[in-house]
Amino acid sequence: MIKIIGGGLAGVEVANFLANRKIPVTIYEMRPTKYTEVHQTDLLGELVCSNSLRSNDINTAVGLLKEEMRLFHSLILKAAEVSKIEGGTSLMVDRVKFSNFITNSIKDNPYIKIINEEVTNLNLDELTVIATGPLTSKGLVDELLKLNDSDTLNFFDAVAPIIEFDSINLDICYFKDRYSDDGGTYLNCPMTKEEYDTFYSELINAERHAPKDFEKEIFEACMPIEVMAERGYQTPLFGPLKPVGLEVGNNRPYAVVQLRPDDFSRKMYNMVGFQTSLKHPEQTRIIRLIPGLENANILRYGVIHRNTYLNSPKILTRGFQFKDYPNLFLVGQISGVEGYVESAASGIAAAINIYNQIVNKEPLYLPLESMIGSLDSYVSSYNSNFVPMNANFGIIKEINKKMKRKEKRAMYGKVSIEALNKFRKENPWI
Repeated sequence: MIKIIGGGLAGVEVANFLANRKIPVTIYEMRPTKYTEVHQTDLLGELVCSNSLRSNDINTAVGLLKEEMRLFHSLILKAAEVSKIEGGTSLMVDRVKFSNFITNSIKDNPYIKIINEEVTNLNLDELTVIATGPLTSKGLVDELLKLNDSDTLNFFDAVAPIIEFDSINLDICYFKDRYSDDGGTYLNCPMTKEEYDTFYSELINAERHAPKDFEKEIFEACMPIEVMAERGYQTPLFGPLKPVGLEVGNNRPYAVVQLRPDDFSRKMYNMVGFQTSLKHPEQTRIIRLIPGLENANILRYGVIHRNTYLNSPKILTRGFQFKDYPNLFLVGQISGVEGYVESAASGIAAAINIYNQIVNKEPLYLPLESMIGSLDSYVSSYNSNFVPMNANFGIIKEINKKMKRKEKRAMYGKVSIEALNKFRKENPWI
């Protein structure tokens, strides 16, 4: 029996891969006995931040990563297909349907057992996968630090508010996807320069929740809008409030706040790039300064929360396996991969390694020509300034051939899929 601590995206991918090969596993998920700062349900694979799994385009790094994961029958991508909502080139999902599909798939698998309790102690003689995510409980973090004598690195993440659709003023806001000619999925709230000036001034001076118990305040992929604004008046205008491609006729707004649907029924809209640590009354006040949102009903406020990850290059070898404790594996965002898709991919890579060690008594790693293999290599290779990493073409094995950027990205995709197909042919039991 293999023990998996955590029922998030990485943990369910490990469980699904092994159980489908008739390897019994037990998932230990502390919810609903104990909740984190941001989880709201007891469902497995709950999405606590955005409902977007980002681009589906194979010529993007995350699009390529998804294509690779499909070769190994990724559970979260199956869930995404049945719960997807229209979102242009992005793979967006109804988060409740997404998590329900995952939960039901796991519960229906006879080789998977679920125990709802917190784990704070590790048995080094028991094959264990730690998949507790960026909100790992303090008890388990302390246990990991005792074992590894390694620094825990903390940074903060922030979640964007969700607005009730019926409270949005459609006389002001308009549907349009960036660079599209007619309509689209995204709702756009346009601002004049004067409106942006007022919004900006109020935003940078609004009252925030102060971070507690952490020494570092480092925001990665989900930088709060107010922190972004502090970096300069123009910064949001080149980020989430960028008006380019959102013109109406020949008129381009000075700034645009975008919202995207968060569920099938389109009754809830997520504020794109609007993660925030503002206090709740301040969120209401600032959001209602945005044209079209003057009567906004906030269904879920933005929150700030802790993200924990370990200095993995010091403690992991490839295959997401501990150097000093071969029965322990570390996957998901706590290992230093960043993002939903990357977290799930790390679970697949670890599961392949675990399964091969069970069957053939030796480790097995995915090729460096693949994005998933490159992420594995990144978190296990020496790095004096290790930080969480998204899928990107900067970490994949270099193609030493001069070509245009678009052509090179297409070539990376071709080489990756070829390498993985060869890998699967050479290891047919996988």
